[in-house]
Amino acid sequence: MTDFAGLRAVVTGGASGIGLAAAQLLAARGAQVVVFDLKPEVDAPLTAIAADVSDDGSVRDAVAAAALQLGGIDVVVNNAGIGAQGNVTANDDAEWHRVLDVNVVGIARVTRAALPHLRKSEAAAIVNTCSIAATAGLPNRALYSASKGAVLALTMAMAADHVREGIRVNCVNPGTADTPWVGRLLDVAADPAAERAALEARQPMGRLVSADEVAQAIAYLASPLSGSTTGTALAVDGGMQNLRIPATR
Repeated sequence: MTDFAGLRAVVTGGASGIGLAAAQLLAARGAQVVVFDLKPEVDAPLTAIAADVSDDGSVRDAVAAAALQLGGIDVVVNNAGIGAQGNVTANDDAEWHRVLDVNVVGIARVTRAALPHLRKSEAAAIVNTCSIAATAGLPNRALYSASKGAVLALTMAMAADHVREGIRVNCVNPGTADTPWVGRLLDVAADPAAERAALEARQPMGRLVSADEVAQAIAYLASPLSGSTTGTALAVDGGMQNLRIPATR
């Protein structure tokens, strides 16, 4: 499939997990792809630029460099993000500011820097990585959920703001995904095997979502073949949001 042939894409947080899977898939389907990450190390045909989404100067420099390298920007995948655990009392003000700054303001920084280039594109698309945490109450994820709820609202506002400019904006809402971040959480759990089993059991399909499955959803939303899709949150959560499956007796 070559629906991205001739298109230029930027993927933030693209050196691992969902971001890397998305970047590789877009490239396989014809796009030129630049990855932003704090310590980007990727293999050809991807190229990498070091960028910190919490630093406006870093973002602007990275976007300018990517646009110069690619000859423009058609697709932005805002995937960079960090996690947080605990209820509303678990994190101090500094951590609340840090997580919201990366997960929410980071999207705003990258998008506003890329907008002049997207406005010149005939196939402009933005895809934000949101989460099941934006639409379902998950235990011990207060700060993370707040940040992803903001990402969902921001996605809809951006879609409304830029639809008349021909820029589509959507988000993907993964369930618990089998990524390096989840792996690190499991590594520090008292019983990693039991914790993994619990995460798998809460998703009706009985397993974690794969990074490749989320990447497929990102590609769908970013593809010019989906030219009438904007202001949409696409769940990739094994049925967690909408299905109510009786517990096995």
